Amino acid sequence: MTDLAIAAYGLRKSYGDKTVLDGVDLAVPQGTVFSLLGPNGAGKTTVVKILSTLVAPDPGTGPIHIGGHDLAADPRSVRAAIGVTGQFSAVDGLITGEENMLLMADLHHLGKRERRRVSTELLERFDLTEAAKKPASTYSGGMKRRLDIAMTLVGNPRIIFLDEPTTGLDPRSRHTMWRIIRELVAEGATVFLTTQYLEEADELADRIAVLHDGRIAAQGTAEELKRIVPGGHVRLRFTDPAAYRSALAALRDAARDDEALALQLPSDGSQRELRAVLDRLDSAGIEADELTVHTPDLDDVFFALTDATTATSATTATTATHQTEETAR
Repeated sequence: MTDLAIAAYGLRKSYGDKTVLDGVDLAVPQGTVFSLLGPNGAGKTTVVKILSTLVAPDPGTGPIHIGGHDLAADPRSVRAAIGVTGQFSAVDGLITGEENMLLMADLHHLGKRERRRVSTELLERFDLTEAAKKPASTYSGGMKRRLDIAMTLVGNPRIIFLDEPTTGLDPRSRHTMWRIIRELVAEGATVFLTTQYLEEADELADRIAVLHDGRIAAQGTAEELKRIVPGGHVRLRFTDPAAYRSALAALRDAARDDEALALQLPSDGSQRELRAVLDRLDSAGIEADELTVHTPDLDDVFFALTDATTATSATTATTATHQTEETAR
């Protein structure tokens, strides 16, 4: 458990008759980005609130350790180790960006000289120096989000919860946020990220978990998750009908599209499988005019895992993670 920034077992939470979390296990190594995906209402924010001490889990929840501290026995130490940027900005629009930073420094009980130094450094780091004296209400959405995260970092937390930090931002602002997140992790921080953008999780996360119906449907690296979804294939297209017919005879297991003069073979996109297809074509003296490889992306994974009829197929992706968690216990 010493190598885990976050270790939580059997997270449970209900509101009345609605079960939001039904035994969620999470193990997040230090110095990594862990991304929690799920449809709206899946319980992602509830997980963040429990792990950041804002909401108490239900009885029956197993032990929770954040930064090596027992959440139930020592919530104050947990709060000292973490920073939280929620879905909705904590920025006060009636005061300036600099005043927001100084207010946060006061809440962390920093001395006068220290709070000024920390505020100045963070405003500069997040490219907010020129706007520091302006009311935060005049900031763009991206600027407000950067200020929000800068405020989160005032206490130098080693574990940072970012709950959908880029929702509503334009592509340039999103990429700026990605750069900031990478820098934080490079400096040794652990980032727990919830997001609705699958590209974001694919781009940033070392490990990803998909939350569905109160449970983890699957978790692993992006590549591990992609491999559990069928649908990968190689598509060969021909312009010469004779070459197409020859290929069809050589690749009898291929699905055919006579109108497009195209063949499609199942494939995981690996170099080995691609070479095998090309070797079969070479042996028959056939050359395709176009070859494309399709492998499932996180969109395919997300839709498959959040479809109740297919979610059970995800168990193969979770085996390694469960073994890691058992070792951590």
